[in-house]
Amino acid sequence: MDKIVFFDGVCSLCNFSVDFLIKLDRNKILKYSSLQGESAKKLLDALDIQELKSIIYYNQGSIYKQSEAVAQILMSLGGIHKISGKIIHYTPNLISDSLYKLISKYRYRLFGKRDTCRLPTAAEKSLFLD
Repeated sequence: MDKIVFFDGVCSLCNFSVDFLIKLDRNKILKYSSLQGESAKKLLDALDIQELKSIIYYNQGSIYKQSEAVAQILMSLGGIHKISGKIIHYTPNLISDSLYKLISKYRYRLFGKRDTCRLPTAAEKSLFLD
């Protein structure tokens, strides 16, 4: 199974993050799906989908959430990004997840919310599951 980044499709910050990851991922190892999509319904718990509080990273049957998802995504990209991922990974969860939850709580207020889920461009279409 692919390495999948699940994100809130209507969150502007989340969509910016996906755009950023697409640029960083030179080998195109990551696939993307909104938490509102069909792939999320098949692979994730209903509670994670309903709450829309975390980016979720699915990698070979393992599921990572919040700051650990960010760490694992960066480590999977390799290179300098792997170092950033390891720093996040080795930061105590109390600190990294607290910061993640704070940003998540206010992300709509700070960055905005879209009316509809993100649609991939023609060039990005192969990177999105649904």
